[in-house]
Amino acid sequence: MSSTILHTSGFTPSISSADQDSSPTFVNPAEGGGDGEKNPFLAALGERVRALRARRGMTRKALAMVADVSERHLANLEYGVGNASILVLLQVAGALQCSLGELIGDVTTSSPEWLMIRELLEQRDDATLQRVRIAIGEMLGTGGGNAGLSPRIALIGLRGAGKSTLGQMLADDLGFPFVELSREIEKFAGCSVSEIQALYGVSAYRRYERRALEEAIQIYPEAVIATPGGLVSDAATFNELLAHCTTVWLQADPEDHMKRVTAQGDLRPMAASKEAMEDLKGILHGRAPFYSKAQFKLDTSAQPLGPTFNALRDMVRKVLQLPA
Repeated sequence: MSSTILHTSGFTPSISSADQDSSPTFVNPAEGGGDGEKNPFLAALGERVRALRARRGMTRKALAMVADVSERHLANLEYGVGNASILVLLQVAGALQCSLGELIGDVTTSSPEWLMIRELLEQRDDATLQRVRIAIGEMLGTGGGNAGLSPRIALIGLRGAGKSTLGQMLADDLGFPFVELSREIEKFAGCSVSEIQALYGVSAYRRYERRALEEAIQIYPEAVIATPGGLVSDAATFNELLAHCTTVWLQADPEDHMKRVTAQGDLRPMAASKEAMEDLKGILHGRAPFYSKAQFKLDTSAQPLGPTFNALRDMVRKVLQLPA
């Protein structure tokens, strides 16, 4: 079970892809497959399943196992040619930790107020929606407007982006505590991240992750925090991070992510699957819209470590109005 999500500081090395099913998928022409055009609703449903799976960092094989659905059935669903029963959709939604409403694309129909709010927000651009989100956070007392001034610096991104290395260097330079959230999660649970997921499941891991972040925010008025790559998968936890920290997205090329993880002595990404790189690219694609909500971003593939750290240091010192 521990291979089903990203469970360390970003990209997990235990990717085991089943996205390319070697067996032919069953296609029922009556469902809009085969030579005919796909049913638009089923096609959109399949796209949402793939997007949610990528965001969670799960391979198709892993999702099929957790949802207790055959891999071939899930492949048909993702390709928009499988007219799944409501019970199967419930199982898939449970495995993806989302509501059935989110899965079928109708999450905002639960009350008249939701419908009215949705109508106000439809067709708005992303910049407007961001301002609305921040305003709502301020109105509800959860923060959002002044996070850019926070001396808590949170580094987000996939494993291999440089969060731990650059985070420790930045903390030493600023004289701030360095908090690696994955280690704090393990302290709460009394076992490793992989053991948390294997023994207690993804939901328990997300609860420990939220608790570790809340405690770090409460204890440290100033800190550099390296976050797990999958933290953005939980909207409530990510909102908490954005509200109380200055966030920096450390970006890297997929090849660098893979290379750096392998250089750390973990060869499982390449050994586990021939499709590891495609899995990684899918995860990056699924999470990039969330990582992009960070106030700042830095490409850690563009330069060697020294110049990259200098760029991060200068950026943070300018934000905190500290001497260069």
